[in-house]
Amino acid sequence: MNSDSYPDIRALVPHEGEMVFLDRVLTAGTSTLCAEVTIGQRSVFFDGAGVGSWVGIEYMAQAIAAHAGFLARLRGDAVRVGFLLGARRYQTSVPLFALGSVLHVHVQHVLQGENGLGAFDCRIDDGASGANLANATITVFQPDNVNEFLQRSF
Repeated sequence: MNSDSYPDIRALVPHEGEMVFLDRVLTAGTSTLCAEVTIGQRSVFFDGAGVGSWVGIEYMAQAIAAHAGFLARLRGDAVRVGFLLGARRYQTSVPLFALGSVLHVHVQHVLQGENGLGAFDCRIDDGASGANLANATITVFQPDNVNEFLQRSF
């Protein structure tokens, strides 16, 4: 499947407008997804030179959301809201993602609990050179019914 065969990223994540940070899905499977983002002057958190590499955690989280949305669409289900619980060992080799950079955000599903908790190994590579720019393990939670979960939580 080529990247043009995947749904628009906005159909896979429960975000709207400029809060969708990723540009498109490059590849997707049952346990992996790779998304692309190009750093431009209109990128959220752009500071004149680029986007701080700390935003990489959100790129990873949105790629995880896109993976969940991709799987939901394969099952014929609606895209659901999930929650970023934490990031472990976030390491980056750059202080910022420079203007014009094309990033490839890779996520691999490594753990799934019956209670909706999941873990993903994530990395961000430079799309041109393939150099690794950031890594983390991201923990997420996707309840069966987000409204019911929020009602019980407050």
